[in-house]
Amino acid sequence: MSSPGPGPAPASDTARRLLDAAARLLSEEGPAALTTRRLAREVGTSTMAVYTHFGSLPDLVRAVIREGFRRVDALLRALPTGADPVADLAAMCRVAVDYARAEPHLYAVMFGGSSLAGFHLTTDDLRIGGHALRLLHEAVERCVAAGRFRSDEPWVITRRLWCQLHGLLQLERAGYFDPPFVPEGYPYLEGQLRDFAVGAGDDLAAATASVRRAAALVPPAG
Repeated sequence: MSSPGPGPAPASDTARRLLDAAARLLSEEGPAALTTRRLAREVGTSTMAVYTHFGSLPDLVRAVIREGFRRVDALLRALPTGADPVADLAAMCRVAVDYARAEPHLYAVMFGGSSLAGFHLTTDDLRIGGHALRLLHEAVERCVAAGRFRSDEPWVITRRLWCQLHGLLQLERAGYFDPPFVPEGYPYLEGQLRDFAVGAGDDLAAATASVRRAAALVPPAG
């Protein structure tokens, strides 16, 4: 089943600021804080702007999710594809972690559950999220084609990585790492990616080298 892309960028600066404000309010204060009056005050515009740009509050929340995936999609697609597919995959994971740290409010809404601000995610909404998973799956398939990963279960491998990556991010966001691994580096992530690659069928030495090589593929965070 194909997954639709996250769509175009916001049509105006006001729309972008409304999206960012909505994400912050949902993340920090919860759905009760998300009102047209509060948004207008936060952004410095009229309440009508919400309806003009998005139609309704549920549609605005849906647009927040799409914008979050649009931004991470652009970052992932900007990465080069090289001769080492495991390094490419590890670089994608590093970018995802950097994104979650740089855009904590958007990330919280993107993966905040099945119900936000009084509306439920539709099948199309879930497929937007699945689009990011598709990009990881394509990278995993390149690892399989290169003989680095087992060929029997590429989708299982992809979903396992998806779960591990977001589990790590959720634990970091919740403050369970002491001291946190921001901004010193990626020791937990690098070990996780190395062990993941080995579990997927890669050689330990090759996986270690690829994960280390990935660092050079990722632009500096921020």
